[in-house]
Amino acid sequence: MFTSGVFDYADVLNKAADASWLRHQAIANNIANIDTPYYKRQDVDFESVLEYELRHFQYEPLDVKVKNVHLNRLDVSTYTDMENYSYRIDKNNVDVDQEASQLAKNQIKYQGLVNSMTQEFSRTKTAIGNGG
Repeated sequence: MFTSGVFDYADVLNKAADASWLRHQAIANNIANIDTPYYKRQDVDFESVLEYELRHFQYEPLDVKVKNVHLNRLDVSTYTDMENYSYRIDKNNVDVDQEASQLAKNQIKYQGLVNSMTQEFSRTKTAIGNGG
């Protein structure tokens, strides 16, 4: 089977955007549970998973790294942040200021990923339109 690799970057960007969206949901859930006793914050760590996958090809050029990433290994889920010490009497470990900061950071990251995917598809469309 012939594979051109034309969508390799877009596929990885799509996985990153999915993870960012999942992280947005986790942060929103943390904020919603700010007053829930014993609630422990949730988070998503896509960056470490991607870094681990790319490490297998550390001496290869970026396009080779991306081409060889197993997309099914980039599926992430939420985890409970038990390491974050709770200073509150109710044992809840959500800090609303930290969550608001993480939410803003994640929104910027998500928008950047969507813009990157849009640019990637635009380049592909241009290449196809020019017969290239």
